Amino acid sequence: MIAMQYGFVLPADYDMAVVRERIAAKGPLLDDLPGLVFKAYLHAETPAKTYAPFYLWRDEEAMHGFLNSPAFAGVARAFGWPSVKTWTPWHATVGREVRSARLATRSSAAIAPYAALAELREQEQAYARQALAQGALAVVIGFEPVTWTITRLALWRDTAAGGALPDGAAMDRYHVGHVGHVGRVSAPAA
Repeated sequence: MIAMQYGFVLPADYDMAVVRERIAAKGPLLDDLPGLVFKAYLHAETPAKTYAPFYLWRDEEAMHGFLNSPAFAGVARAFGWPSVKTWTPWHATVGREVRSARLATRSSAAIAPYAALAELREQEQAYARQALAQGALAVVIGFEPVTWTITRLALWRDTAAGGALPDGAAMDRYHVGHVGHVGRVSAPAA
């Protein structure tokens, strides 16, 4: 599997209704992309106006199929050429109720040089179990060894949720406009 996200920070006076309307119109059209486990259409108005879709793909060929498609070209024409971040999932759970998600939380943490990666992965698995026990509908823990970071995404049923983070982690909060294609994943990624 591979997790992917790109984002656009929009001007302060940008009408976010444009993003919400785009999600409503275009979101269901992409629900059946080959190899897509799920896509969460994320947007926020604070601290900055942001549109930041998050994807979980079965494999890199599926991801490349989308990035090479007219659908991605349309996003780039509408919002600009994004930097696309990718992670190898250390954990991925997508529950049956994920389409009812209304809030997403995302946090990232730097991995210290020479960290005990196996131990860190166990800690992240524990975080995922805790978030699921607190009501998360989906949890993806991404590992990225180029910049040595961990990224945690959780989807929640309502906007009051959010769960606890490991010490020192800052959290971004997004509204979920649509969750597309849900291929169930219920085990840690190997």
